[in-house]
Amino acid sequence: MTLGEIAKIIDAQVEGDSTRLITGISTLQAAKPGDITFLDNPKYRSYLGSTKASAVILSVADRSHCPCDALIVKSPYFAYATIAHVFAPKITAAAGIHPTAVIGKDCQIDPTASIGAHVTLEDRVIVGKRTQIRAGSVIGQDVRVGDDCLIWANVTIYYGVQIHHRVIIHSGAVIGADGFGFAPHEGQWHKIPQLGTVIVEDDVEIGASTTVDRGALEDTILGRGVKLDNQIQVGHNCQIGENTIVAGCSGLAGSTKIGKNCLLGARVGIAGHVEIADRVTLCAETTVMNSLKIPGKVYASGIGQLEYADWKKNMARFRSLDEYMRRLIALEKKINEKGTGEKPHDK
Repeated sequence: MTLGEIAKIIDAQVEGDSTRLITGISTLQAAKPGDITFLDNPKYRSYLGSTKASAVILSVADRSHCPCDALIVKSPYFAYATIAHVFAPKITAAAGIHPTAVIGKDCQIDPTASIGAHVTLEDRVIVGKRTQIRAGSVIGQDVRVGDDCLIWANVTIYYGVQIHHRVIIHSGAVIGADGFGFAPHEGQWHKIPQLGTVIVEDDVEIGASTTVDRGALEDTILGRGVKLDNQIQVGHNCQIGENTIVAGCSGLAGSTKIGKNCLLGARVGIAGHVEIADRVTLCAETTVMNSLKIPGKVYASGIGQLEYADWKKNMARFRSLDEYMRRLIALEKKINEKGTGEKPHDK
């Protein structure tokens, strides 16, 4: 592919030889002749002058520092994401049903769909156009999978789950398991049947080994365009708004409601029955105990890394905060009494 052809795909201005052949894509540091790369984050600008790439996607502000051909765009990172699809390996599967697949009664499988080796479809499963279900996946009764979905190997989708269109689910994910619902009575925990399901709307991506529990009474809903990283727990009745993205190892307790276009960093923990407004950012390891109702806010909690000796000192001080507070209040009281000449019983 030539540089000019790439420029048309990402709507870029070419500065250099538009006929130059581009054969791969890489980072600024690892690129070799024939590769295209990009610069978006300023902290990597120091690598620009020494890159061996044949071309760089960048903003106009960085053009003067570029030693090779350039494609000028407004958003280099988005342009890179777009062109990466061109160079990504095309992993496809032939349409049809593998002879080792187990197909239940009354299933409806579009002729253009691909059902891989040792896949199990239980009764009344519906599979849409061009959808691929890879080896070893198990799809429960009455599941509906829409068009152009990709379900990787060894995914488990429980009964009654609804998967809309263009959904990607990575290996090891479990969608629709029972929510964590138990009622205490006379010293024992009694299981509560989980009567809802999971609805996964269009263009959602679910990472490897992520679990999304079915609702207790209401459904668990992943809104359109939601992106979940690996090893995330989504509890029963949760609702995640459109285009919200959640990084790995985060946990959402039951009945959490997250707005649209939110960003949750890694290892975020959210207590049950909490509501979060649209466009909220939760930095990594933030713990949310109460609802956050102001849109667009950024929140953080936790302690960044310290040298071990400093961390130990600070933890010791933290345990003494209550004592320090009592001493401070007593000291302020003495200062106020001295300044006014009054004693507590005079007030």
